[in-house]
Amino acid sequence: MPAPRTPVQLAVLVTPHFNLAATVGFIDPFRVANYLNGQILFRWDVVSEAGGDCAASNGMVIGTRPLAEIAGQRRDIVAVSSSWTPEAHRSAQLQAALWRWARAGATMAALDTGAFILAEAGLLKGRRATVHYEHIDAFGEMYPEIEVTEDLFVYDGNRISCSGGSAATDFALNILRGTHGDALANRAARYLFHQSVRPPGSQQNADPLEPLGNTAPRNVRRAIALMEKHLEDPLSISEICERMEISHRQLDRLFRRYVKKAPAAYYRDIRLDRARGLVTQTEMALSQVALASGFASQVHFSRAYRARFGLPPRQDRIEGRVPFEFRAWPMHRKTV
Repeated sequence: MPAPRTPVQLAVLVTPHFNLAATVGFIDPFRVANYLNGQILFRWDVVSEAGGDCAASNGMVIGTRPLAEIAGQRRDIVAVSSSWTPEAHRSAQLQAALWRWARAGATMAALDTGAFILAEAGLLKGRRATVHYEHIDAFGEMYPEIEVTEDLFVYDGNRISCSGGSAATDFALNILRGTHGDALANRAARYLFHQSVRPPGSQQNADPLEPLGNTAPRNVRRAIALMEKHLEDPLSISEICERMEISHRQLDRLFRRYVKKAPAAYYRDIRLDRARGLVTQTEMALSQVALASGFASQVHFSRAYRARFGLPPRQDRIEGRVPFEFRAWPMHRKTV
């Protein structure tokens, strides 16, 4: 990171249907730092490849500068904020600009699925990185040379990444702490009513408590953890019960009470959720997707997929890359 003697120069590069909350959450701590300190400590531009209006995933639109206007200018931090179809953003112009900044010593940052764009440009080889948990399986399949983690954010030298959402504010506050110290970072967090700044190493879904404070019994959580570890090579429910030293009947009763579905149905659904990420976010052959999700039969996989998501995987590979508000069908998850 640059020394805080001169303003830290940021470029925030957004792609169509980027996540607005994550992007604003990343920028706002720097705005607050300027305000609280009474001087310009950070400057930033929001840019896109084409410039002009850029629609976020929630339908809101922001104005952006064209990438070409600033591609030759010094930037200390370049943050790529992407959400839908990051694989579509791999133009020679974009990759050349990213490499130019990287060679000049800029810290290259990613928000939400922005790491896909940095990875596609070859800027994350041999590094650690993270993306939103919905995309972690696809990221790992596409870029095996990158160590993908389920941390909220990762600082690996001058390559840093964040899973998005509200974690983008923690991400920025930790950057602020590194450039200008604890006192200003604490003041900025208080001003934003961000009562606890999560440190590096925090997991995306680490707390057994649900966000509203509810929690499932330990045996349910243990069973789910076993299922999640065995998506590609699924265990039978009897094997799960045996490992946990619990009866099949008791596990079924607990799942129906707290998860609202039978253990086998829940297990099938999380394997299908993994499959959906691979279908819509990678170019893996559908036969390979089926195997990677624990389905030995392609026919069984396609039927189960259609029953859960309302369309076959081949069709979802096309329509699933379209943001929700532009789809002809609703995203849904059946509970039975």
